[in-house]
Amino acid sequence: MAPQRKPPSLGCLTDHVGFHLRLAQLAVFKHFESALGEIGVSPAIYSVLEVLHDNPGITQSKLAIAVRLDRSSMVPMLDKLGKRGLVERQASTTDRRHNHLFLTKEGEALLADARARASAHEKQVCSCLSAEEKKNLLALLDRFGG
Repeated sequence: MAPQRKPPSLGCLTDHVGFHLRLAQLAVFKHFESALGEIGVSPAIYSVLEVLHDNPGITQSKLAIAVRLDRSSMVPMLDKLGKRGLVERQASTTDRRHNHLFLTKEGEALLADARARASAHEKQVCSCLSAEEKKNLLALLDRFGG
């Protein structure tokens, strides 16, 4: 019997939104890696840098909530960013349980490079969509809890 040349049936996955979201995420993250990987910026790191830039002094807990990361994964990420000289922790003067987070000058410089690369990435990834389609897609995705 000759091998099949057509792709395997996906069964009911064809109609599963979650499956298609996963495929889209894999494609977008793969492209993101090719655009920002050489500067050591993953989607999660980019998100953290952006939120820190716009919210200087934010606490780890609020940052974790904003970028939808578990608090348990936030500490190792901040340690990694701290070792790279990108993020600075400052102990709270009012509550010893909290640290306030700030981008360093190096962090701001990396973010500027990452923003340029991410902008080009976004433009390329969304090139198959009109401006209206992208707007609609973002609105629909927000319904999932964005």
